[in-house]
Amino acid sequence: MTTWHALERADLVQALSEAGPDAPTLCAGWRTRHLAAHVVLRERSLVVPAGLGGPLAERADQAIEDAAAQGATAPGFEALLEQIAEGPRPWHPLAWGAELANVLEFFVHTEDVRRGDGHAAPRGLDPDRSEALWRQLLRMAPLAYRRSGAGVVLVRPDGVRRAVRRPTGDQGAVVVRGAVSELVLHAFGRGAAADVTLDGAPHAVDAVRDLLPGG
Repeated sequence: MTTWHALERADLVQALSEAGPDAPTLCAGWRTRHLAAHVVLRERSLVVPAGLGGPLAERADQAIEDAAAQGATAPGFEALLEQIAEGPRPWHPLAWGAELANVLEFFVHTEDVRRGDGHAAPRGLDPDRSEALWRQLLRMAPLAYRRSGAGVVLVRPDGVRRAVRRPTGDQGAVVVRGAVSELVLHAFGRGAAADVTLDGAPHAVDAVRDLLPGG
């Protein structure tokens, strides 16, 4: 059985290594060293995962800034990459649920690096890998689109579709079409970089775009 999170981890390390410490990413305000610092601290600290969007957000942001500053040099950045490749500490929760927690996380962060300057084309993924991403996407998509008043239906190029959000009131539904990789990026808020199309009533499409700018 393929361990998909290990494959995604290796791709992320490679993308970061090729880009270097100061390349742009799709994460606003972050260079590659910030993204690398985030990944390391996410797996080696209890402050950063708890702090993202929560009461420890300020401490988490400062921890990432501090680690990113150390990664500004070539040796410092290489040290961050070595820690990413090594993975979480055995005591960390992410060491126990890596397949569920890291497959989409690492795939999206790899694309954050690859597409940071706006020039990279989508990667060609083999069918098994696309299916693995699709299964995980269906688990998290209801959460990603939960604040959308419009319904959301995801449609793959092979015609497989899944409704992941029911419309509220008379909002109607929006059909989001694209390769599985692009649907993942859209659901993770990278709509501006994702090759997707949105079909539906204008007010419903606007509701999804307001939730995930760039979609």
